[in-house]
Amino acid sequence: MGGSGGPVTRPMRVDAKTEVARDVVAVRLAEPDGGPVPRWTPGAHIDLVLDTDLVRQYSLCGDPADDRHLTVAVLREATGRGGSIRVHDKLEEGDLVEVGGPRNAFALTPAPGYLFVAGGIGITPLVPMAAAVAASGVPWRLLYGGRTRASMAFAGELLAAHPGRVDIRPEDVHGLLDLDAALDAAVTGTAVYCCGPEPLLWAVEAAVRERAGLDLHVERFAPKAAVAAASGEFEVELARSGRVITVPATVSLLDALTGAGVPAAFSCREGTCGTCEVAVLAGTPDHRDSVLTADERAAGDVVMPCVSRCLGARLVLDL
Repeated sequence: MGGSGGPVTRPMRVDAKTEVARDVVAVRLAEPDGGPVPRWTPGAHIDLVLDTDLVRQYSLCGDPADDRHLTVAVLREATGRGGSIRVHDKLEEGDLVEVGGPRNAFALTPAPGYLFVAGGIGITPLVPMAAAVAASGVPWRLLYGGRTRASMAFAGELLAAHPGRVDIRPEDVHGLLDLDAALDAAVTGTAVYCCGPEPLLWAVEAAVRERAGLDLHVERFAPKAAVAAASGEFEVELARSGRVITVPATVSLLDALTGAGVPAAFSCREGTCGTCEVAVLAGTPDHRDSVLTADERAAGDVVMPCVSRCLGARLVLDL
């Protein structure tokens, strides 16, 4: 199941569909036979196959200890690419939907403290993160912004579950989030996890760059704006077979691999989900994804072939 090379999927049943905020529905999925669902950790996401060539990634926002359900929350985006509208208007309780994953490209790392920053539907991966950190006893804070209080999913639940730790800041009442104050209060070594619209991510990235001792992790729902870069032809060597494949200037590394019959996992095709990650054994990747951290990019030992290329003449991949 799932397309050739695409996400491996299986059918799951829509066990419940509930409105949790204005234009936001929570979709709870279960195995058709009532059995246990795959295990996952905070920050993980799943693929929902909503139609032919309509695969979307959604962060899990339920409880990892619940072995009978996977839950996602989806914002209706009238100007989006169709996935959210399909979830809101077509997906009903009792329906079967193909599901891929879970996978985690936004996992919690050990830290002496945490600052979670959410914008709108970006709260979804941070809900289970906050619960996990709260259970561990490590200091943390959640700064949560949205257009209006009515549009902010799980706001009431978060306030009730974590008194004194959660700051709800709807923009129509408080204006933009006070990132400077939150970051200035963070102790050295604090892990900053941010998910939300691109302007918020840009602001957090810029603010963290001005401060030493903070460890930033972001998750994007859309690809980071591309930086102009050379897209010349290069070669990729498959280390396990010694085979060499030419990647033309107008063809992605992923398409060159799959076009040559090389099995390669992929899902989003835009560098946001991390499914296609491949180990690099030699050569310098030209990273164009929205998944890897600055340190991971500098290490150069993995690449996302759906969008990234090579800065030299050849990449050697562990394939």
